[in-house]
Amino acid sequence: MAATKAHSKLVQQMTEAGSKFLESLSSDQKTKACFEYLDGERIFWYYPPMNRHGLALRDMEPNQRDLAFKLMSTGLTDRSYEQARQIIALEDVLGPLEKERGVKSFKRDPELYYFTIFGTPGGDDPWAWRAEGHHVSLHFSVWKGEIIAMTPFFFGANPAEVRKGPKNGLRILSHREDIAIDLMSNFDEGQKKKAIIYGSAPNDIITYNSSKVSLPVEEGLSISKMTGTQRAIIETLISEYINQVPEELAQKKFDELEKYGLENVHFAWGGATDASGEHYYRIHGGNFVVEFDNRQNGANHIHSVWRDVDNDFAEDVMRQHLLAYHVL
Repeated sequence: MAATKAHSKLVQQMTEAGSKFLESLSSDQKTKACFEYLDGERIFWYYPPMNRHGLALRDMEPNQRDLAFKLMSTGLTDRSYEQARQIIALEDVLGPLEKERGVKSFKRDPELYYFTIFGTPGGDDPWAWRAEGHHVSLHFSVWKGEIIAMTPFFFGANPAEVRKGPKNGLRILSHREDIAIDLMSNFDEGQKKKAIIYGSAPNDIITYNSSKVSLPVEEGLSISKMTGTQRAIIETLISEYINQVPEELAQKKFDELEKYGLENVHFAWGGATDASGEHYYRIHGGNFVVEFDNRQNGANHIHSVWRDVDNDFAEDVMRQHLLAYHVL
């Protein structure tokens, strides 16, 4: 009962934040920010810097930006919200670094992050919001008093470690890298041989920006073949991703993993087994998928994502509804 009440409160907070953001917009701004819930735009996502649909921070008044970030915060914990803001601010570090190196690229700008509303917050029909820009891509769907989807959930960092200037030493996504490397260091040679599925790190996360996850069956080393210490480490790593969302939402995902059988979850690796070289890992069990890649820029550029094989963008929830009520 307590979890249900907490969930209801969270849905109310998210819906109120979405409504207030929407109400603050002019008609011209709404034209950019708003789509129907079932519009195909809702299932398009990408994490590089690019021109996007939605309303950019640069096109908002200060109070509208505050409302946009308030909406973002309702789907995140204090820690993951801080990480999101740090990733956005990292554009001001990356821009001068690239200029110094003579790299020509898309404009690095912390105001080029876009907010989009799909449907109408608070109505009888489903609605969703998206916050997206370079290395941040967040997607939440709400319906009938429940948050029915919270993935894809993407965070990246370039540089992964800031190595000069006022933010020297900053590693926004350090835990998800260090815990995985710790796990690899705890494996014996036989376990490492089983876990390593790629001799070198892939160019990027394997699922890229696909609207639907398509991966081979679980590969690598299953948790059932790990020691108690190793199991504790990978559970901490899994928590690093699931605990990006508020506790009541995270608990639902942990329960789903327990039902699937945590011992059936697999950990796979590619590339260097320490931080000295390019590396990749994947955690895959049933509908739960995590990918992490640190290959670019001399292994100083992270892409990481949490996916739900069946229910990214609430696909499974909506399919079940259509089958139950709209298919003759």
